[in-house]
Amino acid sequence: MKFIQITDTHLVPPGKQLHGLDPRARLDACVADINAHHADAEFCVITGDLVHAGQPEAYEDLRECLAALDMPYHLLIGNHDNRQNFREAFPETPCDENGFVQSVLETDAGPFILLDTVLEAAGKGEHWGAFCDRRANWLRSRLDEFAGQPVYVFMHHPSFELALPSMDNLKIREPNALEAALRDADNVRHLFFGHIHRPISGSWQGIPFSTLRSTNHQVAFDFGTVSPVPKSHEPPAYGVVFLTEESVVVHTHDFLDNSALAVPADARKVA
Repeated sequence: MKFIQITDTHLVPPGKQLHGLDPRARLDACVADINAHHADAEFCVITGDLVHAGQPEAYEDLRECLAALDMPYHLLIGNHDNRQNFREAFPETPCDENGFVQSVLETDAGPFILLDTVLEAAGKGEHWGAFCDRRANWLRSRLDEFAGQPVYVFMHHPSFELALPSMDNLKIREPNALEAALRDADNVRHLFFGHIHRPISGSWQGIPFSTLRSTNHQVAFDFGTVSPVPKSHEPPAYGVVFLTEESVVVHTHDFLDNSALAVPADARKVA
């Protein structure tokens, strides 16, 4: 099975820029590239920070942009999102019984569990993640329900440190309930998340994970700064994921990178 991951689109109201860039133009380019090269993918998962400041008009712009995507899409929210405004703009997105934007997506490769790691009543400047007992109980029930099947978990914030101080400061706080549910399960095959704006992969408690760059701005490759989060204009990217019974393969594509055009065509044919 093949699917696409996009993360941290950070749309702003039409006509505005963010960190000197146009998030809508970049997401339009991302969608066009996916349509041109990966229209055979089953669907796309977008792992949060859909808009930058939760504005209704930014969600309207996002919906218009994603209407051009040649496949279904499934949305998570992040710390820059507003849960109420998001639900009004995308009322078809399922939620759990407590109103969190959590659901299960059934796929041929196994269940995809989509989590809500946003503070329940986030205030200005509170960008770290949260995962309360109610959400953890919901997750534990889903993991028990799918015992014996490979499960893929998607969230915006990671719960563990990545040796990147500025973002480790903004991971899920008090992650014990989430981590206990994941540790107790023996069927989580991969963790996919956003929030970090960098291409990173590895494993936590024996569970492989991956994250990737935003479609707009990035977090700088800086192991010293804690605050504020250092930004960069490194190339934006999306992920192309292949799932088989034997493997999980994650490709990261820098869709605005045209460096290959500088290489002679004959040389491009040689690996």
